[in-house]
Amino acid sequence: MDPKRFSAGRASAFGANVRLTDIARRAMHERGFAPDFSAAVLKETTAAVAASAEANTSIRDLRILPWVSIDNDNSLDLDQLSVAQPLAGGAVKILVAIADVDAVVNPDTAIDAHAQINTTSVYTAAAVFPMLPEKLSTDLTCLREDAERLALIVDMTVADDGTVSESAVYRAVVRNHAKLAYNSVAAWLDGQAAAPARIAAVPGLDEQLRVQDRVAQAMNRFRHMHGALSLETIEARPVFEGDALTDIQLERTNRAKQLIENFMIAANGVVAKYLAHKGLPSLRRQLRTPERWDRIVALAADLGGHLPAEPSASALEEFLAARRKSEPAKFSDLSLSVVKLLGRGEYVLEVPGTTADGHFALAMNDYTHSTAPNRRFSDLITQRLLKAADSGRATPYSNDQLAQFGRHCTEQETNATKVERQVRKSAAALLLESRVGESFDAIVTGASQKGTWVQIAHPLVEGKLVRAFAGLNVGDRIRARLVHTDAELGFIDFARN
Repeated sequence: MDPKRFSAGRASAFGANVRLTDIARRAMHERGFAPDFSAAVLKETTAAVAASAEANTSIRDLRILPWVSIDNDNSLDLDQLSVAQPLAGGAVKILVAIADVDAVVNPDTAIDAHAQINTTSVYTAAAVFPMLPEKLSTDLTCLREDAERLALIVDMTVADDGTVSESAVYRAVVRNHAKLAYNSVAAWLDGQAAAPARIAAVPGLDEQLRVQDRVAQAMNRFRHMHGALSLETIEARPVFEGDALTDIQLERTNRAKQLIENFMIAANGVVAKYLAHKGLPSLRRQLRTPERWDRIVALAADLGGHLPAEPSASALEEFLAARRKSEPAKFSDLSLSVVKLLGRGEYVLEVPGTTADGHFALAMNDYTHSTAPNRRFSDLITQRLLKAADSGRATPYSNDQLAQFGRHCTEQETNATKVERQVRKSAAALLLESRVGESFDAIVTGASQKGTWVQIAHPLVEGKLVRAFAGLNVGDRIRARLVHTDAELGFIDFARN
């Protein structure tokens, strides 16, 4: 059996997508989301579309630059573009264009109120529940191919060692010359496939992307040399043929994803510093020093490594890099354990003159979220703060408002993760319902008073260990027998062999 693919007879039953969509909608309601747009939102959307031509003005005209987007194969809500301009002495100017959502979505509107409630788009296995109406997020405020759009530009000069030496933020009109997808671009960059058709169709785009890739790799090396953690996460994606659920496929990181990741991390760092320099408050994206560092230390010791008693991102990164090199096949399991022990990120207010804890996994003190305003309300807030800073206006939000937004965005991000996980588990339960009684190799992914969870690899599924879990901890490997599934509730229950 191919370890990357799995299908079961009963999972192919027609009606699976409809069933999962119903489950997703119920989960959205239960977690405090509004899965549907109100009549007022739809009315404002129609008006915004009609008025779009009037809004299409800007200080700078950068449409001629060979901007490209790289995203998931099926992504339509495109938030950012990138372009590279080589400079003298080996440096390269990297420009990141971020969709100017605020140009269309004004505060104190029904659209903005809906975005404040949900705070994020929710991507379930059965359906996407966008934060903004699709007429906006996939069209008017989307940096879609061949469309002229307003954008905020994060302008970075990157030295050949991957450091950002100069930066600026300003507004412009841009045009996406090629909508590209991660997997096909990565295969081409790795020499495993021909260039995607759109790359071949745009003169000079192949060299443009190779320059972007070279700069991103240099930025990546610099970040990890300074303590950013090398973590490899694997995502499970249900596959449908029509309305039938037929498979769960695994998606790993790749070179194209790393390209975008490094540019976005750098852009978010520039934005955070820009707002601080302008004397404005900001919503920082923070990952605190891990409370369960002692368990990370023990996990490393079990694998023959050594970490200091006090949390150290650089020491953890050195250990991770060594493990990736020595046992690459098991690195994703180790990454999963570390991610679980690091805890969740959160949005916190930072006011001028104070310093937030920073982001432990990225080894950055100045970090915000700004590059996905179609998908995250926190980024739209940041965009409005940027415009205020650029024009010399006062902040559009009070500190109390920003603090409340931070708490709510953090809460809804957690809820979105729970909805997405519940629907994935419902899909997995459909695939596994004919395999009750079988045993699997598993890794413990959670262990607390709330319960013990394990993940199996083929298919990539997480479930609760309902028997014989005493003494287990995150990272432990066991044999687990599937004892029960419930697709409606998303329950997948295992017992330790």
